[in-house]
Amino acid sequence: MTLLREAIGESLRRARIAQSRTLREVSTSARVSLGYLSEVERGRKEASSELLAAICQALDMPLSRVLIDVGAAMADADGDIRREPAERRTEVPVETEPVLEGMHAAALGAIAGETRIVIPAPRAEKLVLVPAK
Repeated sequence: MTLLREAIGESLRRARIAQSRTLREVSTSARVSLGYLSEVERGRKEASSELLAAICQALDMPLSRVLIDVGAAMADADGDIRREPAERRTEVPVETEPVLEGMHAAALGAIAGETRIVIPAPRAEKLVLVPAK
């Protein structure tokens, strides 16, 4: 079982590393001690909502993004991945070579004029297209 504080810490660490920032930079910007931020990232300390908001602001990302990431990670760890019913989805494999600033060739060719795009969970391997109503 994954603990919430561990999942939150991992999400924050991934975001910080993706930005190529150091613990010191983020702790200074968030006005949190370096040691405490390190403990939060390692899942050893429970961060208050105020502290999480300060860290997210320092990382220039919404707290909701962290919570969505954490929810997906915990659901994945618990084996509770919910998907659209098969009859309502069309799966398109994501190409490995991106074109047009992050859009993929398969997605560009498969999207109809009135198709709504549903962004997959961070660990999903396929793009799910749901026809617009």
